[in-house]
Amino acid sequence: MRIAIVGPTHPYKGGIAQHTTELARRLTARGHQVEIASWSAQYPARLYPGQQKVDTAEMEPFAATSYPLSWRRPDSWARLGRRLRRDADAVVLVVVTPIQAPAYLGILAGLGHTRARPAGRPARVRGPRVLALCHNVLPHERRVVDEPLIRAVLRRADAVLVHTEAQAGVARDLTPAPVAVAAMAPHGVGVGSASPPPVVTDDPVRRRLLFFGLVRPYKGLDVLLRALAAGPPDVALTVAGEFWGGVDATRALITELGLDGRVELRPGYVPTADVPGLFAAADALVLPYRAGTASQNVDVAHLNGRPVVATRVGTLGGSVRDGVDGLLVAPDDVDALAAALRRLYEPGVLAGLRAQVVPPDSDGAWKPYLDIAEPLLAGEPGPRAREPAPASAPDGLA
Repeated sequence: MRIAIVGPTHPYKGGIAQHTTELARRLTARGHQVEIASWSAQYPARLYPGQQKVDTAEMEPFAATSYPLSWRRPDSWARLGRRLRRDADAVVLVVVTPIQAPAYLGILAGLGHTRARPAGRPARVRGPRVLALCHNVLPHERRVVDEPLIRAVLRRADAVLVHTEAQAGVARDLTPAPVAVAAMAPHGVGVGSASPPPVVTDDPVRRRLLFFGLVRPYKGLDVLLRALAAGPPDVALTVAGEFWGGVDATRALITELGLDGRVELRPGYVPTADVPGLFAAADALVLPYRAGTASQNVDVAHLNGRPVVATRVGTLGGSVRDGVDGLLVAPDDVDALAAALRRLYEPGVLAGLRAQVVPPDSDGAWKPYLDIAEPLLAGEPGPRAREPAPASAPDGLA
């Protein structure tokens, strides 16, 4: 098939751009003719309070990549759709944020997908099939316009692919199109691109934990800080990542909790080359999420030989084996997280968890992912595709 993936890739940073790039590479390896159509300007800087692009590629860029899309140029949206209508058999729309829904609707119009899918039966359109690949169907922090915008896109797609059953339920409430679930496959930050680091049998206990990645309210850093204050008194924490909305509130909470000497803040995007050193300096990664879908950070921690303390949200409960290669607690529970931190530093526990950490099997995870995605792109029944659910009541955009 001739497959076009529309979404972020290098020089855009982060897990979604890395996933787009790896998906293109994996589909090419299966014999498809693949291109990535990406963004020259993805959205206004004021809507993303952080660094959007990187100078050094986080992984090898995909050769067949172009940058025809700009949020400033609505004419570029339909123009790309018209070209792909001629040049592609299938189109993957990587759904990142409702902010991009108008651009995707312009692309869909150019493809000929101008009408919402009728309830209970497939839409009849000529041109490429469209698969909406949703990393998050709706944002964790939502606005009133988000749901109608995403509904308008999903109701014009031929199929939807998500990464968890919970997200599938959200998608089915928005579209009668078939929705399939494929577990997120490892990607980026060295996952699958190099041999795993050797096991260090005499790895010392550093009494330092790591919080890694974009800091947003749903990630629960405030819960971790309160748990740290209530947990082992001599354990330190490094917080490395961009702060959504600024770092002042976090600094004030650290001072309020008496943690000034125990918490190191490293605000700003962490270059890929710095990631191994961050994990080497810590005993474990902590993911105190209040909510979530899928996170590649568990894979990154395991690639670097580190156990994970996490909450039972999204796929974390399945990615971390409680008492084997990490510890699991309920979300938004300071006391439970503090107890887990105390347990982590009980004699022999940390060493036992480290010994059971297994680096991610990238090839083994991508095979079932593509086995689900390919039939959706070809219009064939997939192994986990679902029958269309009854349509939600249409709104003004659908």
